[in-house]
Amino acid sequence: MAPHTHEVVPVDGTTRYPPRDQELHRRLVYGDETALGEAYDAYGALVRAVARRVSGSAAVADEVTHRVFIELWTCPFAFAPGHGSLRAWLSMRGHRGAVDRVREARAERAECGPARETAPEPAEEARTALHAALAELPLPEREALHLACFAGRTYRQVAVELGIADTAATARLRSALSALADRLTGPPAAPGSPAGEARDEC
Repeated sequence: MAPHTHEVVPVDGTTRYPPRDQELHRRLVYGDETALGEAYDAYGALVRAVARRVSGSAAVADEVTHRVFIELWTCPFAFAPGHGSLRAWLSMRGHRGAVDRVREARAERAECGPARETAPEPAEEARTALHAALAELPLPEREALHLACFAGRTYRQVAVELGIADTAATARLRSALSALADRLTGPPAAPGSPAGEARDEC
């Protein structure tokens, strides 16, 4: 049986139907705890997958996921239903939270380490460049790339989650990857440079 056009295909392989953003937002604003549970059931696996992909740490991913949904509960007005989907908002929060947590950990290590400054590893520079470039993409492309690169979706699963045709999902991913390549390589990028390594992150 073909998947419903609005069903979520989480990382764990199950199928869930996400609640409507506007109705869920209204209930969150009025302090309905079951609304938070529904949001977590629908999008928790996605937020965790994004944070895990960015940080490389299951512990950080769990921490970031907790923070993201606490933010949704305590500051529901931070999400505006008319300016994008809740899926996109939570995914971006998961990405940003993981990047911030990685930076915090790096700063903590620097404080505990030797006084002299050490140059960051090329891989770290590449990762930083990738996340900065990703943040500059238009939201539709960023959302598609998040699902494909950080949540491990196929282009068909991306299409299902975003409620778009397979061809549209492919076009968004190609456009996003092309834009990232342009931002990361610059004129010109030497083989083996941080920019070249960042291009392979997905």
